[in-house]
Amino acid sequence: MKNTITARTIDSVGWGLLLIWCGIAFLAGVGWPVGLLGVGLIMIIGQAARKYFDYKVDGFGLALGICLVVAGAFRALSIPLGAIANWIIPALLIVAGFAILVSTWKHRYGD
Repeated sequence: MKNTITARTIDSVGWGLLLIWCGIAFLAGVGWPVGLLGVGLIMIIGQAARKYFDYKVDGFGLALGICLVVAGAFRALSIPLGAIANWIIPALLIVAGFAILVSTWKHRYGD
């Protein structure tokens, strides 16, 4: 029997849940710790669903989900991350964003 759940379906459900969660988090005013935990968990669950249905797990999505859960947990528990975290986390996010844009550009135009 062919699997009727596609990777695209999993991604669509994940995006839908992510947007719903963000809307709820903003309306309820839950704050950054709970917001980050929720987004990270949705991303991790999406990758777990991909694995369960025998689709390729997106390593970047999984790593980002784990980072968001850890960041949310640290904020929720008021664990100080130190001065380095004040610039390293945003810097890593910016570098990751540029890496995605460059890889998309290279893939699109065959450089």
